[in-house]
Amino acid sequence: MKRILYIIIGLIFGIVLYKSEAASWFRIYEMFRFESFHMYGIIGTALIFGSFFIWSIKRFKIKSFDGRPITIEPKDSSFRKNLFGGIIFGLGWALVGACPGPLFVLIGAGFAPVLLVLVAAVFGTFLYGILKNKLPH
Repeated sequence: MKRILYIIIGLIFGIVLYKSEAASWFRIYEMFRFESFHMYGIIGTALIFGSFFIWSIKRFKIKSFDGRPITIEPKDSSFRKNLFGGIIFGLGWALVGACPGPLFVLIGAGFAPVLLVLVAAVFGTFLYGILKNKLPH
């Protein structure tokens, strides 16, 4: 039953991404050229809702679907690490025209060439897993 709920939530999320044009390469291109507020509005809205939900989880001690408490551990991060990771993520996003979430939406919408991007993303993740102990963290 829970898997069906997760599938429904994923489908709704995909429909929202597609209908809001958050998976559109043209909208992403406009964002990186600072020509349109559209994507910044979507990202800002997601940030506001995400912050509200995290606050709610912490404030009201909301439990998971399994009834276990949800714990959010503080992150030990520095500005330099976030800057370096953000630059790599942003370059990939600008090069491909999609961040990881919309890849699945684009595949579901019938854009077959995005399968190559997904394979490259999975390979990059695999490569990171192999090299992570040798990289500066």
